Amino acid sequence: MLKKIIGLMASLIAAFTLTNAIAQSDPLVKVESAWVRATVAGQQGTGGFMKLTAREDLRLVRVTTPAAEVAEIHEMKMGANSVMEMRSIAGLDLPKGKTVELKPGSYHLMLMSLKAPLAKDSTVPVTLFFKNAKGVESRLAINIPVSLTPAQASAVHAH
Repeated sequence: MLKKIIGLMASLIAAFTLTNAIAQSDPLVKVESAWVRATVAGQQGTGGFMKLTAREDLRLVRVTTPAAEVAEIHEMKMGANSVMEMRSIAGLDLPKGKTVELKPGSYHLMLMSLKAPLAKDSTVPVTLFFKNAKGVESRLAINIPVSLTPAQASAVHAH
């Protein structure tokens, strides 16, 4: 009986390891052209930008990073009297197979109350949280390069 239990546990661990490896090599969301704008001493906030393509209908619902006290999903749009307004939003829909771009002047990540300046050529660990139509949450941890402009953005590394 004990051998059967040990064998079953080994099989479950192997299956979990394989599933986890597959999930990491083929994430639900592809992240491209990600970058976080570099800051200077005393600057308390900055933006994060990227292109997201989901393998199924998802919603980006939350973002966290150890680099900032507050991390939110934001939208910028023209408001009353032709004044650009920025506001936090509860989530951002990612339709299956459609690339959604987070970019300056539009949807973006907002990192506020930074714990330290973000230097060019460093990286920022960020975790993106998604929900599917059934309410099941998933997450993707990535390291985003810090840059002055999008042209300097490089590959994003999931972990």
